[in-house]
Amino acid sequence: MEKFLALETSATLPKSRDHRRNECASHARHQSEIIRTKSTMDHLKGDAAAAYQKEIPQKNIVDESASLPQVLPEVDEFIDTLSPEPSQIPESIGSFYRIFESFIKQYESRESSMRFGENQEEDDLLFECVKRVSKLLNGMGEFSSKDEMGSSLNQGSNVLHRAMSLLDEEFRALLYPKRCRLELKTPKTPKQSTFNYNSLSTQDLDRYAPPETVSNEDEEFPDFSQEAISNMNMIATSMISAGYESECCLVYSIFRKMALGDQLTRLGFDNISFDDLQRMQWESLEGEISMWISIFRHCYTVLFPGERKLSDSIFSEYPSISQRLFSDLAAVVIKRFLNFGEGVVLTKSSTEKLFKFLDMHETFRDLLPLMGDLCSCESAKDLIFEICVAQSRIGKMAVNIFSELESSIKSDQGRIPVPSGQVHPLTRYTMNYLKYACEYTDTLEEVFKQQEGVDMSNEPEPEDCSDNGTPRKSPFSKRLMTIMDLLDANLDMKSKLYRDPSLSNIFLMNNGRYILQKIKGSTEIHDIMGATWRRKRSTDLRQYHKSYQRETWSRVLQCISHEGLQSNGKVLKPVLKERFKNFNTLFEEIHKTQSTWVVSDEQLQSELRVSISAVVIPAYRSFLGRFRQYLEGSKQGEKYIKYQPEDVETYIEELFDGNPMSMGRRRT
Repeated sequence: MEKFLALETSATLPKSRDHRRNECASHARHQSEIIRTKSTMDHLKGDAAAAYQKEIPQKNIVDESASLPQVLPEVDEFIDTLSPEPSQIPESIGSFYRIFESFIKQYESRESSMRFGENQEEDDLLFECVKRVSKLLNGMGEFSSKDEMGSSLNQGSNVLHRAMSLLDEEFRALLYPKRCRLELKTPKTPKQSTFNYNSLSTQDLDRYAPPETVSNEDEEFPDFSQEAISNMNMIATSMISAGYESECCLVYSIFRKMALGDQLTRLGFDNISFDDLQRMQWESLEGEISMWISIFRHCYTVLFPGERKLSDSIFSEYPSISQRLFSDLAAVVIKRFLNFGEGVVLTKSSTEKLFKFLDMHETFRDLLPLMGDLCSCESAKDLIFEICVAQSRIGKMAVNIFSELESSIKSDQGRIPVPSGQVHPLTRYTMNYLKYACEYTDTLEEVFKQQEGVDMSNEPEPEDCSDNGTPRKSPFSKRLMTIMDLLDANLDMKSKLYRDPSLSNIFLMNNGRYILQKIKGSTEIHDIMGATWRRKRSTDLRQYHKSYQRETWSRVLQCISHEGLQSNGKVLKPVLKERFKNFNTLFEEIHKTQSTWVVSDEQLQSELRVSISAVVIPAYRSFLGRFRQYLEGSKQGEKYIKYQPEDVETYIEELFDGNPMSMGRRRT
């Protein structure tokens, strides 16, 4: 059976049950059950009300209401005499019921949500009368076997129920006004914390930034006026004290859930089925996750504190009820977000999803302490446990995705060398991925420790490096070191694909310098890898450099060596001509080949050119200065002495630009 009159609101309440704790004895409860149907309520407002009006003198309602303060002292006096059983019920009790019902009719004639606040004295009087009726029913219930008592109980029950119907209707109208005055502050869309190879090869991406919230300092409750808050507080206090706690709480829960649901919808949060999530392309799912993070954070940083404050204000006399109502409301909302998270975990994993999963993990992590502050009741423990489970699943998925990076490096067994010895795409992808991942170092450390069963609560905070510069040995740092070792091994294998040993060394230098520069630009990776590892990589780079010079320029230097050019104090011109000829041929060949090679790091490119010039130019200048006189006078002198030292230096500056150029064409 419905307990209260139907309202204009769209909410649908379940049928009411026997309620009214401590109300009265069996006869009074039986009478209350009869009048709780909607038809009986209509009867009370119609025929029964008219009958009451016939029993009392017809006079102005205002005059009757003005007499309430006069009859209340007699009511209070009778209440005090209810124990032991009174000999009779004074006429003032029946008059009180009739006058109070007429007083209620004044409120019923007013527009919903505006019935209270016009006259504070009348409002206070109404609530005082409700207290008197409740006390009368509770006190007289023990003596309901007497006909006189039963008749009075029936009359009082009718009046109390009519008052509760009025309060219930007004409570609903205030909780969910027809014209909502709420102006939603839509949270800003978070920056895309995704990993994209093409973009990361040239620039760094921003990770998730929590939305800024806009507070309205002019209104304590943007949804409600202070007058509405005060009225709802009086209504809730009155209903609960009269034994209508379950009805009051049910109305509050339903209408606040509706209001919060509407807010989430207006913010853009929709329920997406598991099947739809499975079919969704990553670009679309990524946007849904970003929206989920943004709205979820807005929910528990803005909406939940507001809801807790609202329930505390309305149920200020009953803190335990306020706590329970808020916890139940938060649980309903949070479970919607948990369902989305569970659906995302079931989607197919890929390395590009790591950062969104870490954002989700951080969202849950930041929620937990707030839930502890907002929900301290026992019922909240189950909700917090569910949040922890969801966070653990997200963390496990993140660990699995990160592990896929290791697999992708191992499986990259391409047999075609990168043209011109450039930085390999695998190197770019891996280092950009790690650089971005290390912005989540604390979160990754957390998820790896959780998955490995490490109790972080008793873990001392690890230092970045030991005294000898070796990296810290946390679970995440170990995995990072493993990936770097795998990358090194893979690059070493790929360097052997080049037939030219010089180009192989250029390839290793390019990739090695790229790795070091990426680590230098990331404080997080820099600290994790440690000084010892960085020194070793720098040493390896110098070794590649030396190997390149030895493989490329040692033959050139042999051509311009002074040894073997003289016999018995005389210069051997045929040998000298052959030396110049060989130098020209080798240098032109090197220029033609290595000008097409690419060293993208400007500093490394400059270091290579400077080191080549430092070795070749002085040797060539000395050789030319010592032996040019033996050829310049001949008709074929220019055939052998084709380049001046300045020309050689210019051509060295053209190496590693990736632009093939003919030296002969340049000289003309």
